[in-house]
Amino acid sequence: MKIGVPKEIKNNENRVALTPGGVFELTNYGHEVFVQETAGEGSGFADADYREAGAIMLPTIEAVYAMSEMIVKVKEPTPYEYPLIKKNQVVFTYFHFASSLDLTRAMVASKAVCIAYETVRDDDGTLPLLTPMSEVAGRMAIQQGAKYLEKPIKGRGVLLGGVPGVPPGKVLILGAGVVGVQAAKMAAGLGAHVTMLDINMKRLRYVNDVMPPHVVTEFSSVYNIKRHIKNHDLIIGAVLIPGAKAPRLITRAMLKDMRPGTVLVDVAVDQGGCFETTRPTTHENPTYIINDIVHYCVANMPGAVPYTSTLALTNVTLFYILKLANLGWQTACKEYPDLGRGLSIVQGKIMQPEITEAFEGM
Repeated sequence: MKIGVPKEIKNNENRVALTPGGVFELTNYGHEVFVQETAGEGSGFADADYREAGAIMLPTIEAVYAMSEMIVKVKEPTPYEYPLIKKNQVVFTYFHFASSLDLTRAMVASKAVCIAYETVRDDDGTLPLLTPMSEVAGRMAIQQGAKYLEKPIKGRGVLLGGVPGVPPGKVLILGAGVVGVQAAKMAAGLGAHVTMLDINMKRLRYVNDVMPPHVVTEFSSVYNIKRHIKNHDLIIGAVLIPGAKAPRLITRAMLKDMRPGTVLVDVAVDQGGCFETTRPTTHENPTYIINDIVHYCVANMPGAVPYTSTLALTNVTLFYILKLANLGWQTACKEYPDLGRGLSIVQGKIMQPEITEAFEGM
């Protein structure tokens, strides 16, 4: 199969879909891999590394799309890429369709085969291709939140870990999934007091078993959320419903109950966000302030640590890329039901009800 790896053109997206090691595995099976020149530079991989691994380097993104039967990316195609996608071309990437009607319409019109990383799902419900980026984003949420709590950036001026004689900062985490657990781990490591809310009691029991005593769990409800936002310094939105829009757990009206300088980090921004006031931002302009509340809503948080993120992503995607390349998408999705669950839009047909529900029956 002819496989293309274009350079990511989303704002400050420095990840790349395949490492040179991944290219080597594919070429070792007899596949042709076309990599756009400088695609790996942001992650620390030079064109020479790809050539040595067997890649054919192409000068433009247009050439990569034109030559390839399957496109492997990190982030969803941008409007610039929409017309480059061909009928029956397989596009394997993070799509997050439920948060973008324009993207959904464009992929329906393209009649391509769109397989979304974020909805590839094992029999037990785990999301193997979303997990590593959720781990990165969860840890970064605390790293970034701690920074934006600083007063020069309009935060409350709170040191999360506190110091002797001064209590630590308080972190509220909405959601006890992969993002939430990784965020709790980082916040606890800094010495912050952490409260985690979820409606899944199994997850709360798990968190209670593995976390230190200064990480406490409570059942999530509107009442408990409204109570805790009044005295927490950093609030992490970490709720995911696979393939669907994230629930809005904090409304605009609730901002008035928070202390000025409270920081909101919405890791669910790709799926529409956990907060009513969420709007996607970039690493170039990561924050905005509404009612004295700092919002950090970067839609590609792991893109800030591309070396780590690219390695972590290729670790899990390469298995599926090989299956798609070796077997073709139809056979691969049939033999590997977890991969089949990632089929989102196929030759103009929407395959996942969460997408049509997000856009009122599109």
